[in-house]
Amino acid sequence: MKLRKALDKARDTRNSEFEQTAAQTVTGTAPVKDKNVWAPPKYTNSIQYRMDPDVVEKNRGVSINPDAKEIEQYKILRTRIHQQAKNRKMNTIMITSPNRNEGKTVTAINMAFTFARDLKQTVLLVDCDFKGQDIHNYLGIDSKFSLIDYFLDDTPLNELIIWPGIEKLTLISGDRTVYDSSELLSSEMMEKLVLEMGTRYDDRYVFFDGAPILERAEAISMAPMMDGIIMVVEAGSTSRKDVLKAVSLLPKDKFLGFVLNKQE
Repeated sequence: MKLRKALDKARDTRNSEFEQTAAQTVTGTAPVKDKNVWAPPKYTNSIQYRMDPDVVEKNRGVSINPDAKEIEQYKILRTRIHQQAKNRKMNTIMITSPNRNEGKTVTAINMAFTFARDLKQTVLLVDCDFKGQDIHNYLGIDSKFSLIDYFLDDTPLNELIIWPGIEKLTLISGDRTVYDSSELLSSEMMEKLVLEMGTRYDDRYVFFDGAPILERAEAISMAPMMDGIIMVVEAGSTSRKDVLKAVSLLPKDKFLGFVLNKQE
């Protein structure tokens, strides 16, 4: 309930000019820049699903609440990535883990929330764990479509992008699964899509929730396309052997570091 109150308060107190000067959806024109004044996009053309704050809170989406004590850790991570971005392109970042259930999806969601609250940038969160997409479930959003529909059915990308009611944040995630998606994610089509997502706007970060590295080949296929890769390991659970093996399968120049997830 605390999270719901925080969301309601933020929604009630936001600046009306913030919306009036907004540009088109993230799939259209870039955010308006007029006399050094940055305006966020307006998601009138995106699918609008309001996330459920109670579901988010239950699934440890802590960074949506500005009063959460854990948010400082994500702010530190955000700062370190910003510092990396000063020296090289850093728009597309994959969050993965050695094994399943180590907290990668929760980390991806909290990173997206934290980056979206930064002053002058937008965030696109993309679910690429095609055998078990969870982002929409973690947010309480009833979404049926995902990138699988883009690859297999030629569904336009703008018909897949969801605005969950958080300013400067959009996402792609849905129920559809596919048994073996490594061919999709290693394809030229995926490479072009990642490039398009990462270069359309200078002020956009794209976070990809990838599959576990040691379980399937998808994350390894995607790794060379990324600007950076973050690995989530669970305290007291992920073995050193698995960590070393997972890291060895990733491009060294892409690897940004670890996030230690402490399950409560």
